[in-house]
Amino acid sequence: MFHTVVDEGLDSLHDACGVMGISSEEEINIPQKLFYGLFSLQHRGQESAGIAYWRHGRIKAYRDVGMVTNALSHYLEEDHPARMGIGHVRYSTHGGNKIENAQPIAITCNKGEIALGHNGTISNSRDLLSRLSAEGSIFQSTTDTELLLHLIARSPRNAFREALTDSLGLLEGAYCFLMMHNDTMVAVRDPLGIRPLVMGRVGDMVLIASETCALDAFQPEEISEIEPGEMVTVEGMRTRREQVLPCGRRAHCIFELIYFARPDSSVFGYSVHMARKRMGEALARDERNACDLVIAVPDSGNSAALGYAASSGIPLEHGLTRNHYMGRTFIQPTKALREFGVRMKLHPVREAITGRRIAVIDDSLVRGTTSRLLVKLLRDAGAREVHLRLSSPALRFPCFYGIDIPTSEELISNRLNPEELADFIGADSVRFLSIDALRACVSNPADFCTACFTGDYPCPVRAGPAGKGCA
Repeated sequence: MFHTVVDEGLDSLHDACGVMGISSEEEINIPQKLFYGLFSLQHRGQESAGIAYWRHGRIKAYRDVGMVTNALSHYLEEDHPARMGIGHVRYSTHGGNKIENAQPIAITCNKGEIALGHNGTISNSRDLLSRLSAEGSIFQSTTDTELLLHLIARSPRNAFREALTDSLGLLEGAYCFLMMHNDTMVAVRDPLGIRPLVMGRVGDMVLIASETCALDAFQPEEISEIEPGEMVTVEGMRTRREQVLPCGRRAHCIFELIYFARPDSSVFGYSVHMARKRMGEALARDERNACDLVIAVPDSGNSAALGYAASSGIPLEHGLTRNHYMGRTFIQPTKALREFGVRMKLHPVREAITGRRIAVIDDSLVRGTTSRLLVKLLRDAGAREVHLRLSSPALRFPCFYGIDIPTSEELISNRLNPEELADFIGADSVRFLSIDALRACVSNPADFCTACFTGDYPCPVRAGPAGKGCA
């Protein structure tokens, strides 16, 4: 890879994708139910969506570019009785936003019919691609997800389970795979547990998803985390859980708690909202600048701003309103259009901030372009002082496990210190949460990957930035 798309041509971060699966004892309208689960995961991928389900002894699959409501809404008006299906939403970090890269990928091979959806990045994808290409493999997409299908098909093992297990042993990096093999659903999580994956039960259904928010709409009776290195096989309501990959250290992505996961989700055993609130509280403890108001950059700064205000005693105000209907748009080619894009997306509440000293809470700082325009927006609305506070440490290293963090050279914190950053974006001050304070916000800090802040990668990175791949 790397195909990096920046929101409105600016510097928002994006995760790879989300997966959802349903297995039912009785025939139900699987595509319709998958639609609702995928809609809850829309924040994890907005560029394509798809579903695959088992009907009349075959896997039927449909995928399209666009958001869930555009790509899959016809399933709300159609009845497709089935007992099993999987779905996927994708943000294209590897291969671009093309229909052939949408998932689930459905194939027929010597191991049977397989449909596969993936969240994460195979960090040794370049080596595997070179090997498989040299052996004659022909690829229909440019995603690293397809590598697993080729490995399974080429495995000397005749049985699907053994072929899958052997193939998983060749992969490095982050992956949550959700697949159907004929009429069986299989979920696998990498041995480091970098990306989240959960399972729930309700009535006569078994549900699997990237986040608990996708299960909540179904009111599950129980929810459990699929463990790192674990394989879950589902047939009807029967589940088999096996530890198929050795699990040593864990390396949960800390950015799931900082930004990616929905605040009402539980991820890695933590309430996302409460974790972000603790980060905001920690950020406020060393505050030295006197401010009149705390405002959040919606929506990613909302929870941290609550914690910051509670800890500092500074009133929390609704100072920015976000236009939720704007969505992700094309990259704006000029400075004037980029500024106009920010003004269309974020609207200051002038009466609340005029003449005030403001602490602005956001989740992270990437290139600084969005923050620069945001500070100008607030000053134009009458803010007397603008102090930017980030509820994460300074980003200094690229991610090789499913987040489109740019190269080290593009990350502004590698070029400017906080004082220089404040001058660059036009703020009165800029301050980040320290890495020690971030780790103190979780009870098991050794179980989290913080490589984007520290450069301490939990598994080998063989491909380099040009080889980063993502589902």
